[in-house]
Amino acid sequence: MRNLRGTYVHRGDGERRLRRLKHALLLVATFAAATMLAETPEPQVAMASAPGFSFSLGDGRLKTELSNAQGELDLAKVQLDRMHRVFAYSSRYGIGADLASTIYESALAEGIDPELAFRLVNVESEFNERAVSPVGAVGLTQLMLPTARYFDKNVTKEQLYDRETNLRIGFRYLRGLVRSYKGDLKLALLVYNRGPVAVEHALTAGKDPANGYDRVILKGYEGKGLLD
Repeated sequence: MRNLRGTYVHRGDGERRLRRLKHALLLVATFAAATMLAETPEPQVAMASAPGFSFSLGDGRLKTELSNAQGELDLAKVQLDRMHRVFAYSSRYGIGADLASTIYESALAEGIDPELAFRLVNVESEFNERAVSPVGAVGLTQLMLPTARYFDKNVTKEQLYDRETNLRIGFRYLRGLVRSYKGDLKLALLVYNRGPVAVEHALTAGKDPANGYDRVILKGYEGKGLLD
């Protein structure tokens, strides 16, 4: 069977699921709006729609249920926002929503701005999980095995082809560099690309270590790199 991931049909399924989720959220929002009634000074309200049925707006159970509904609605809004962002990245870079979701969630887990994370992966591997550089860097974030083992001493080269493993270690490495260089994204990215020895050697010699890598990734970027 033909793999439809990333095709018009696959994206259509995603859009239909998104529309269904929006419809469900509208229903939940309608129910949650009843919380506004809890602020009325009237202690009792009779429900005309069901003869013989009434409830107290001061009833603790009702307030708890309405509060829970509001909490679920807030959570659904957050999830919907994430879905919108993931689909936007998927469309921008022409990659499957599953890969876009993994990159997005991995970036958040490691405290990296997803916008910067996608830019880095695009430049490093063009989203090719099996990418290998001439010097032996592998995977989505193009990790060298010795570098990866600084963060996971038991990781193998083959494991670095696993998207979740590669992204987790790559983003953790980037976060450490940004912090080490006190938020200087340019230097952090250059060290990520060229290695600390080459960059420090250039700086010691009074030279600019830039090689164009940082400009490509940071063009038009206005974030801070880290989420905290």
